[in-house]
Amino acid sequence: MMDRNFLETIVAFEEQLKSTQEQFRALKEFVAIMMEEHQTLQQENRHLRERLDAIHEEEAKQREEQKPPARKDVGEGYDNLARLYQEGFHVCHPQFGSPRKELDCMFCLAFLNKDN
Repeated sequence: MMDRNFLETIVAFEEQLKSTQEQFRALKEFVAIMMEEHQTLQQENRHLRERLDAIHEEEAKQREEQKPPARKDVGEGYDNLARLYQEGFHVCHPQFGSPRKELDCMFCLAFLNKDN
């Protein structure tokens, strides 16, 4: 009786080994596919970075070639308005001279930053 139970245990173990071997084979195939995909993505990423670097270099060359616009001498009046703004007063047309809250006023900033 014990021999038969032992034989059944060995057969069951053999079936487990076959099942495990099939799972291992499937896992190896999956890993191989993932490695190929990883390589492809790395190459694509490298290619995109090279293109992005080339675009950045081209943009930098274009910026260097463009001359900055000549700034006109704005004079003392502009300096006074900028100082008033820094001291906390509006210099924009809608609220000229009124005290500013803590936040910046987009109208004042647009006025101070425009090229005249």
